[in-house]
Amino acid sequence: MKQMEGSLKAEGKRFAIVAARFNDLIVEQLVRGAVGTLEKLGARENDITVTWVPGAFEIPGVARRLALSGKFDAVICLGCVIRGATPHFDFVAGEAARGIALAAREAPVPVIFGVLTTETIEQAIERAGTKAGNKGADAAMAAVQMANLRSLLDAELGK
Repeated sequence: MKQMEGSLKAEGKRFAIVAARFNDLIVEQLVRGAVGTLEKLGARENDITVTWVPGAFEIPGVARRLALSGKFDAVICLGCVIRGATPHFDFVAGEAARGIALAAREAPVPVIFGVLTTETIEQAIERAGTKAGNKGADAAMAAVQMANLRSLLDAELGK
């Protein structure tokens, strides 16, 4: 049986991060976690581009453009949507997820979903580097693995 899995080696790979400014207290921690993890795994600072957008709703369009640019091996989408008293959460979180998934399907490189959708600010803080780890770091690890898996698949499939 043949098995294929992407490694956690980021050397020689280029990464784009699309980060939402809304809830920036949380998102800045996610970005720090992602950048730190990419660098720990061997990415050079010059191979990481962080693009800031106003909110999670704006992430998909920019992620798609970066993923189709041919300049990156993976795109990491980071944001934070916290439920409030109105249905706004459902629309923003749903459209961000749907848009990022569509970008991932269309793109020739991995597009990673790292948008927190939480009930409370406390849950968001927990996922941005405290009790529940840093989901930005997790998204970066997924991006490295998927970029390397893509390279393996391209070689296997003759692309």
